[in-house]
Amino acid sequence: QVQLVQSGENLGQPGGSLTLSCAVSDPTFINKAMGWFRQAPGKAQEFVAAVSWIGSGAVLADSVKGRFTVSGDNAKNILYLQMNNLKLEDTAVYYCAARVDKILSLFASDYRYWGKGTLVTVSS
Repeated sequence: QVQLVQSGENLGQPGGSLTLSCAVSDPTFINKAMGWFRQAPGKAQEFVAAVSWIGSGAVLADSVKGRFTVSGDNAKNILYLQMNNLKLEDTAVYYCAARVDKILSLFASDYRYWGKGTLVTVSS
């Protein structure tokens, strides 16, 4: 069973920065598509970012484009979500997810494995 273990800072201020990490237990998944999704209180889950494999270029949601970046450490099997210029509306539970292939997808239903989520709160 593949496990995605999330970690990172979870409290930020408007205009500040936070970084989330997602460690993958199976090293073969550095070559699988992975994504970040979030769910704000009272709202549906939404796509944030996705990569075709750890280290590849990322597709970002319009709401975070120019502020969030995705990177990876292949040696450690870790995917990162760097969040800059935080806004109050970035407050949400953030999930990392992995597919079983390299097909980049914006749809949560295409991902098989999920982290447990990290609550990120942006507050002044």
